[in-house]
Amino acid sequence: MPQSPLVSVRHLKKYFPAKKSFFGRTLEEVRAVDDVSFDIRRGETFGLVGESGSGKSTTGRSVIRLYDVSGGEIVYDGQDLTHMPEKGLKPYRRRMQAIFQDPYSSLNPVLTVTELIGEPIDIHRVYPARERRDVIYELLEKVGLKREHADRYPHEFSGGQRQRISIARALAAKPEFVLCDEPISALDVSVQAQVVNMLEDLQAELGLTYLFIAHDLSMVRHISDRIGVMYLGGLVEVADSDELYEHPAHPYTQALLSSIPVPDPRAVRRERIVLGGDMPSPLSPPSGCKFRTRCPHAMGVCAEDTPRMKEIAPGHYVACHLFDKDE
Repeated sequence: MPQSPLVSVRHLKKYFPAKKSFFGRTLEEVRAVDDVSFDIRRGETFGLVGESGSGKSTTGRSVIRLYDVSGGEIVYDGQDLTHMPEKGLKPYRRRMQAIFQDPYSSLNPVLTVTELIGEPIDIHRVYPARERRDVIYELLEKVGLKREHADRYPHEFSGGQRQRISIARALAAKPEFVLCDEPISALDVSVQAQVVNMLEDLQAELGLTYLFIAHDLSMVRHISDRIGVMYLGGLVEVADSDELYEHPAHPYTQALLSSIPVPDPRAVRRERIVLGGDMPSPLSPPSGCKFRTRCPHAMGVCAEDTPRMKEIAPGHYVACHLFDKDE
């Protein structure tokens, strides 16, 4: 029998109030995430890509319940976390950790590395107190730092080193699932590959499951087993990594992939797809298909009906009316 997913997200919605009446009633809301569904299998890396403002980070933070959700369902290891109170969430806070985009702002500048990594150990009591210092040293070595770094402060490190501290801090709670929310976008290009390779090594060693969010499409392909493409709060395509990059189906995915730089443009000819206009506002998204205002293949039905996810190849799903005739 196929293994049940570690994380199962169904029809997830997260709306933020944008305008309220004098009496506190919401008059306008930003639909940051609107009806998103996907599964993450145990031990895999599920990547999320899309433009800024597509809802990737909001989706990730909703999945680990840093945000209360507006609708839908989040099931972790068979347990519904959607509306679980904070007291009930505490055991899952240990099992689900996060690595954020800016390592400096996510680390308290007045705490030493020992105090930063020791906090999750103290809160969740995953190790005996007598082992605390040795565990911190071991975690530092796992992420490529040294013991002498333990008594320094975040400002004494480079961006790449600070991100390594953030990773060690996330691992201190002995998690199963890690949200990697654009963990390399604030780093130098020379450091990005080192951090991604380290995340892969840690995944293999510790059996971790990742939700990996990034702008760098080539790096997402390198680390991800499956990839979901988001546009204006919704998923438009989900497929295995190689399948998505070799056979992109949705016009938005095709445009995204055409923007990836290639080392030798003369050796690899790729037609650049330039989309017209800007992403619509999530305050008033277009009717029907949200991508239709920028899509070169838009039809009349695109304005009337919201396309449903359909399987066009084994494990390859796309939400586009261009594939309705195949049903």
